Amino acid sequence: MVALLNLYKQSFSNLQRNIWVLSLAMFVNRSGSMVLLFTSLYMTNELHFSIGDAGVVMSLYGIGSVLGSYLGGWLTDRYSYFNIMIGALLSSGFILFLLLMIHSMIGIAIIIFMYALTADLFRPANSKAIAVYSDAKNRTRSVSLVRLAVNLGFTVGPAVGGFVVLYLGYKWLFVIDAVTTIAAAALLYFYLPRKHVEIVPNNPAILNDKSTSAYRDLTYLVFIFLVALYGTCFFQIFASIPQYFSKVCKYDEGTIGLLLALNGFLVVLIEMPLMMKLEGKSHIFPFIRLGTLLLLVSYLILVFGKGMMIWAITYTVIITLSEIFAMPFMMNFALSRPPVERQGQYSALYSISFGISNIAAPLIGLGIANSFGFDMMFATLVLMSLLTFIGFTMMGKSELKQMK
Repeated sequence: MVALLNLYKQSFSNLQRNIWVLSLAMFVNRSGSMVLLFTSLYMTNELHFSIGDAGVVMSLYGIGSVLGSYLGGWLTDRYSYFNIMIGALLSSGFILFLLLMIHSMIGIAIIIFMYALTADLFRPANSKAIAVYSDAKNRTRSVSLVRLAVNLGFTVGPAVGGFVVLYLGYKWLFVIDAVTTIAAAALLYFYLPRKHVEIVPNNPAILNDKSTSAYRDLTYLVFIFLVALYGTCFFQIFASIPQYFSKVCKYDEGTIGLLLALNGFLVVLIEMPLMMKLEGKSHIFPFIRLGTLLLLVSYLILVFGKGMMIWAITYTVIITLSEIFAMPFMMNFALSRPPVERQGQYSALYSISFGISNIAAPLIGLGIANSFGFDMMFATLVLMSLLTFIGFTMMGKSELKQMK
């Protein structure tokens, strides 16, 4: 027990204060971040849209995410990432208040698009901040600390959100999300020191050198494609699995919220000490490959689980382990590969890959479920997860040869 406590203590040591500030802001933000988790249920259960309509609207979140990530990367390579982070949080927070007044499908689609566009301006700027405030030795743990804060917020958010829906109604979700997003901006504004913002000056020569562009880096582009494929499968946990739990398993919103909260709780419990043990490994792709294999296993569990609660819990545990092994090392690769002057562009592409996932996840998951049923949806996800595993296996072998 003492050894375990010491491991936890070591896993949180020697990280810069500013990484802790970023993490605290992300925790506050994500504690109220319930729009992505409950919007599809809000549209089907409260506004009585079809599952297909909800999937189309939710796919606009992904489109906005892609455009926001691209614009955020372009801005981050040229301007203060501090100002970009503050502006993104404030604008996305105020946009959420519009969901209290607009109930048409087109109106909600526009709001979701604008919310994603402004919210994802934040991602490349935040990635650059993590890169600036960490070094090669502790970068994976710095990434994991921010992810821990996000997932701790997701542990609180879905659990609270499910009961907010049951006892107060869906609209209070949007109020809570807006307020916590604005509060996160305030935390960064008052506690992240501006004097450190420009400690890595941009080099116009590198920015104008097309050979350093992420779009010329074939290995990185393959990596981005595989990350998008992984994300499309993983984000079903938010896009289609809540609908499966609701329509097929007959779970209420409180139960669904607790299952989603279990995902965040396990990340908080496991990821940091695990990253402490794995930090410094020279070859990261075996861990990414393991994460993709666990993704495949998680959907096989749902295929054979037939809606039983024990299998829903097991699915949540396995897909969380997939996330814990895959995502920190994916982001480490994305942050470590470029020169500092291209971190915005590389980070933008990494964010865009997840934006594409957010487009594809509801269209593929909810689209197939609506037309052909959930069994066909799971068969498709198993096949896509297998292709992702094969792709990262081949990429890992290629990287290992280059290292030798």
